Amino acid sequence: MKIEVKNISKSFGDKKVLDDVSVNFEKGKINLVIGGSGSGKTVLIKCMVGLYEVDKGQVIYNNRNFSDMNFKERKHIRKEIGMVFQGGALFDSLNVEQNILFSLNMFSTISKEEKKDRVNFCLNRVNLPNVNKLFPSELSGGMKKRVAIARAIAMNPVYLFCDEPNSGLDPKTSILIDNLIDEITKEFDILTIINTHDMNTVVEMGENIVYIHKGKVWWEGTNQEIYDVDNKEFNDFIFASRIMKKLKK
Repeated sequence: MKIEVKNISKSFGDKKVLDDVSVNFEKGKINLVIGGSGSGKTVLIKCMVGLYEVDKGQVIYNNRNFSDMNFKERKHIRKEIGMVFQGGALFDSLNVEQNILFSLNMFSTISKEEKKDRVNFCLNRVNLPNVNKLFPSELSGGMKKRVAIARAIAMNPVYLFCDEPNSGLDPKTSILIDNLIDEITKEFDILTIINTHDMNTVVEMGENIVYIHKGKVWWEGTNQEIYDVDNKEFNDFIFASRIMKKLKK
């Protein structure tokens, strides 16, 4: 099971954001896409899930050419995708249970009782039992992220995309979210791709790291290799802080 990105480019007006990007992502691993603001990493993720159409190139889900499909043809692959948006992106007017039921009501044909069981399973899996009737405004930042993860896994996804999943969280909660995503990835054998600039995530979880710079793949490797990279732009990004510079030494 893999996702292949082949020679994709994307421009907005005269600005080329992605320039002939090719990279492979494998299941059962934590795949990280990293890069500075404006590097193109978020656009890459949005092209992969079809929120943006590529100007050229292909995104292939397990030998299925997603880029060449029309909206109707993509529906089957979309059902296999779970998405954790930055900030959670929960519906404020819906309670926790209703937020998680949203995709199940849209795409699943299981019974109402089975849907409720699935909601409870997902909430228990993210360590949030008995919050079904709470609204997003009643949740902490970390709880919102966990509900967002529960919603993302409700449909038993094959592919899980996470956009800055620990953005805005304190260090302890960030680690909790990272560990939860790692556990779910391994437990359910999911192909997980995380768009992040959190260096703890890179150091602790980066089994496959893709560094995007100026719309190009600048470096690929693992968290075990980042300390020996001879690449100025990569090193300037990864080891910008004093703490990371000490690790480099």
